[in-house]
Amino acid sequence: MSVFKTFARPSLFLFEGETAHKLSIAGLKTSSLIRRQHPVDPRLAQTLAGLVFPNPVGMAAGYDKNAEVPDELLGLGFGFAEIGTVTPKPQAGNPKPRVFRLVRNEGLINRLGFNNEGHDAVLARLEARRGRPGIVGVNIGANKDAEDRIGDYVAGIRRFYGLASYFTANISSPNTPGLRDLQAKESLGELLDRVLEARAEEAEKAGRRVPVFLKIAPDLTEEGMDDIAEVVLARDLDGLIVSNTTLSRAELRPERFTGETGGLSGKPVFARSTAVLARMRKRVGKDLPIIGVGGISSAKTALEKIRAGADLVQLYSCMVYEGPGLPAEIVHGLSAALTEEGASSLRDLRDSRLDYWLSVKV
Repeated sequence: MSVFKTFARPSLFLFEGETAHKLSIAGLKTSSLIRRQHPVDPRLAQTLAGLVFPNPVGMAAGYDKNAEVPDELLGLGFGFAEIGTVTPKPQAGNPKPRVFRLVRNEGLINRLGFNNEGHDAVLARLEARRGRPGIVGVNIGANKDAEDRIGDYVAGIRRFYGLASYFTANISSPNTPGLRDLQAKESLGELLDRVLEARAEEAEKAGRRVPVFLKIAPDLTEEGMDDIAEVVLARDLDGLIVSNTTLSRAELRPERFTGETGGLSGKPVFARSTAVLARMRKRVGKDLPIIGVGGISSAKTALEKIRAGADLVQLYSCMVYEGPGLPAEIVHGLSAALTEEGASSLRDLRDSRLDYWLSVKV
């Protein structure tokens, strides 16, 4: 058993989830972990949407909501980090308690509700790291009380254009009422049209095209996935992130907190999110980049996302149980898998179990 699981995790689990999260942020700011040099395997590097990712393992949005530790996360071995979700105005989010550990299931339920310090505070922190290396994406969202929610996404593009490595439009959180309605065909078309128009205008001014990804939910119907694929393929979107947390509780073993409302993440969402990933890969074809998220706890599960159609992967919740060494362990394991398979790159393995995951019911 790792040092984290033996000593650190029991101590952190003495605190409720949100307090433990804040402690982990504070720990990263001072940890010697961030000074470690991680070996680079050129076989894991790939260029997607004009960005060169040194390895395919990213920190998902939701951990570093306010851009406090993006460089420290990269120092853990992540190939890229995504901050946010950030909204134009500061937002307290939903009432506490709103984060619940499902220890037996190694999952989390949260109903945070886009709690964040807003554009101004996040912009200042990203400005302070300007010029530093590393891919840092900005996940943008809408305030709960916004009169024009799509306008909030446009504002995020314009505000962070000079600092973001890429953008993620998060329309899939279940914790802002009505937000997932933006996944509907007409609403999604309007959202992407306005966001991509803003991107085009900013790109002309900056002389630099920043990629835009769309993050979707794992709770879509087949018709809903059809609609998203149709809308996305008709526009100049750079990729998809599949997927956010789920409202389903189908995979859970009974324990305390399983009845709490909110989005479920961690190991229990792996199968559902991976099956939806495969379905979206089938719909959008081979060329559109997809980042696979949901339940990644090891190199084996990361590789399975890639075999199901992902180019890159992201994780967050499983670090609560596996510790800060998880990204480096996964990267090492992916290198070993390439050697074992005799593959020159992860692209050689992508889609190799697509048909299997297409057969998995969701």
